[in-house]
Amino acid sequence: MATDKSQIIGRFAPSPTGPLHVGSLVAALGSYLIAKKAGGLWLLRMEDLDLPRVVPGIADDMMRTLEKLGFAWDGEVLYQSRRTEHYRAAAEELQHRGLAYACGCTRSEIAQIASAPHEEGLVYPGLCREGLPPEKVERALRVKVYDEVISFDDGIMGRYSQHLTASCGDFVIHRADGPYAYHLAVVVDDAASGVNQVVRGADLLASTPRQIYLQCIFGFPTPSYYHLPLVTGPDGAKLSKRDNAVSLAAGCDLDREGGRRLFAALRFLGQSPPPELQDAAPVELLAWGVTHLDVATIPRTPASFLYP
Repeated sequence: MATDKSQIIGRFAPSPTGPLHVGSLVAALGSYLIAKKAGGLWLLRMEDLDLPRVVPGIADDMMRTLEKLGFAWDGEVLYQSRRTEHYRAAAEELQHRGLAYACGCTRSEIAQIASAPHEEGLVYPGLCREGLPPEKVERALRVKVYDEVISFDDGIMGRYSQHLTASCGDFVIHRADGPYAYHLAVVVDDAASGVNQVVRGADLLASTPRQIYLQCIFGFPTPSYYHLPLVTGPDGAKLSKRDNAVSLAAGCDLDREGGRRLFAALRFLGQSPPPELQDAAPVELLAWGVTHLDVATIPRTPASFLYP
């Protein structure tokens, strides 16, 4: 997609492992409004790398649902499942440069040696960093990290820093028996699509430094990041894809309910649509949101999704 390099290019990138739910709607709305407020493009990408978890027909349902809710994306939809060769080439480049290596460790082996788990999971202790031991078989490909702190200014959450060696260690970019890792795929895809603005849920905030690290070693530009507050259930836990579906496949009557769902999503994002728009058409609510969006009022803390 040929664009002016100064133009904002955002994206919405759901995983078609279940119907859209209100958390997905918040991510779609936030990414759309922030990109369009800047006069930018809004792309759609299906992150369907983990094929065993992909539900047949859900990607199409997601697109029909978005259209019913008034969203229109720019350009063609990108499917990660069709881009394996690009991820393979990126991984091979890292190996060729000595920045990635084969690892034969099992999770239980890592757990026995690793220090206390970090919020992102076990910290890899570098057992195979100097070469795969002869008694081991390759189970994964890991990228080397070094003793440095990765910091960035999030457009909503503020300054965020992470020491990769202490938080995750050398991290996996490909498992021998599975797909390429999310971190590698999104970095390659964002660069290929010219994405320079990433708006998504706060559950991905802690993984962002790994993606920035990969961007740096590939020489890709780093996008601006905005991490939206998570939608939680009554118990305070993050909603699963089974909860509060906003999907034609789940039987939602979006002709009747679509506007109200968007109205509630705008309020969740700290915006104040006038009460008379409560029953407005989705396209009218999106237009209001683009015109009146104030990123400074988007909250940082998770909350329940309240209907009008």
